[in-house]
Amino acid sequence: MPVSFDNTRIAFSSQTDSDLTHSYWLFKLVSSPAFVNVGKHLTNLALMLQLPIKWIIKPTVFKHFCGGETVEESRKKMEELARQNIKSILDYSAEGKESESDFDNCTAEIISIIREASHNENIGFAVFKPTGIARFALMEKVSDIGYTSISEKQPNTSIPPFSALAEIEKREYDRVYERFNRICKSAHDASVPLFIDAEESWIQRAVDKIVNDMMQTYNKQKPIVYNTFQMYRKDRLEYLIECFAHAQKENYFIGAKLVRGAYMEKERARAAEKGYDSPINVSKEISDSHYNNALLFCLEHLDRVAFCCASHNEKSSMLVVEKMKEKNLPANHSHIYFSQLLGMSDHISYNLASAGYNVSKYVPYGPVREVLPYLIRRAQENTSVKGQTGRELGLILKERERRKSKLPRP
Repeated sequence: MPVSFDNTRIAFSSQTDSDLTHSYWLFKLVSSPAFVNVGKHLTNLALMLQLPIKWIIKPTVFKHFCGGETVEESRKKMEELARQNIKSILDYSAEGKESESDFDNCTAEIISIIREASHNENIGFAVFKPTGIARFALMEKVSDIGYTSISEKQPNTSIPPFSALAEIEKREYDRVYERFNRICKSAHDASVPLFIDAEESWIQRAVDKIVNDMMQTYNKQKPIVYNTFQMYRKDRLEYLIECFAHAQKENYFIGAKLVRGAYMEKERARAAEKGYDSPINVSKEISDSHYNNALLFCLEHLDRVAFCCASHNEKSSMLVVEKMKEKNLPANHSHIYFSQLLGMSDHISYNLASAGYNVSKYVPYGPVREVLPYLIRRAQENTSVKGQTGRELGLILKERERRKSKLPRP
């Protein structure tokens, strides 16, 4: 079945006229940088003052971008997606925690998602954010004094001895490593694939080392653990190829979730402030080239690589579709996935799923107040990504016009 990302009938098939109107006004608001900036500061102020804001957040932006406050509350959204042949990636999105008890609670929550996924066919992947189970400052310090090559793995130990870490920090790091291992082992034992999200570049080295250890341990029979490669970074295409070479040598599978990246302004600002070369490509065109070349590299090595095209970019998504056709690969190839965020780029997700491709949506959930940092980032990304909000609005308007005219055309 041919794929067209202009088919709004399929893209919005699960939305009522009222849903479309809600989506239209939401994207209209987040298209304004001034509104998003003021909203961010007012929300942070309300949180600081412990003001009740759930009544306005939950039925608006939360409803659009999140499944619910709990797994149980998110089932309706997961079932709705499943009816359109779309799996869910249930994502516990509480952010900004720093205590050991918070990290342990987050670990338990992630493992509970894995257990849920093991018997719920509507869930395609489990996922977690490393800073949900590890203190940011610790991972930054470990990255500063960390490793130089992925081949430095030392079985059954942490990454190389950290002489610059205090004893208390070494013990803290060992607890972080143990949390990673416990989550990945749970995913392996339950046969549930697991995405590990990317972080800022100045802590990503520590994350990469642990994730590579986990892949080497748990991806022997099939891809379970997936690292996230941010292709707006200058070094990530080369790093992907390096990871592949190591996986070939050590006989394990690479799981690669390919994204462009979410911290561009922050990365460039920090590099300018601290006087080092920005890790971000100098232009969007270069990032697009790196991203697409990473897709092509993975497609050439499907015997060793499973990958997810996690993108809201139509051209990149269509590139994978076209190359799969050229190679006579089935639409539901077990090593090829597509993914978008809930509430965004439904024209990509729904049309791919309708044509039989493997598609999953990130379905964030968590208490409204704790998910607010995630929602603020979503609003900022929609404002900063050129053309994203305009494209969403244009497609919504097109579908509203189609419904009004009662024509069957896309």
